[in-house]
Parts: sequence; C-alpha cells; structure tokens
Amino acid sequence: MNKLSDDKIIDLAELFKIFGDSTRIKIIEALINNELCVNDIVKLTNVSQPAVSHQLRILKQAKLVKYRKSGQTSIYSLDDEHVKSIFTMGCDHINEN
Repeated sequence: MNKLSDDKIIDLAELFKIFGDSTRIKIIEALINNELCVNDIVKLTNVSQPAVSHQLRILKQAKLVKYRKSGQTSIYSLDDEHVKSIFTMGCDHINEN
C-alpha cells in the first residue's frame, strides 16, 4: 500500500468519525439489506424522527447513504457495497474472541 497523503489521512479520519455515532450505526444496520423510508428507520432504531433525519443528512453528506423519491416519500439505502463491507468488518472485529 502506498503512503497516504495528508489530505487522504484527513479524509479517512473523517470517514471513521462518521461511524463513531451509535445512532448512525443503528441507521446503517437498518439499511444493510433494506431500502427504508424515515418512518421505518424510526421504528427499527427506536430513535426520534428529528434525530434520524439529522443523522441521515450527515450520512448523505458523507456519501454513505443515498435516497430516491417515491412520490412524496424519500427511500434511503446504503450508497454502495463499501459501506456494508466497513460495517461488517467492524462487526467481525468486535465479535472476535
């Protein structure tokens, strides 16, 4: 692996910061295999609607989730397989004996 530039180190640190919030982790977990609207995410995570909306905005800005419109409803999903891989690898690491 090549040495990371200072800019890439900062970008990587910012990415890992996004994973440093339990509400965002709950949302990512809910979206692992599903496309969901905000109300469904609220029900699955037991987090208030304003908090879910706020965290989704952060996850969208970080390009970890994306959305599509279905009528008036926004349907959220993980942006790509990398997000699932990072999440899964983190789970594997904490589940080691």
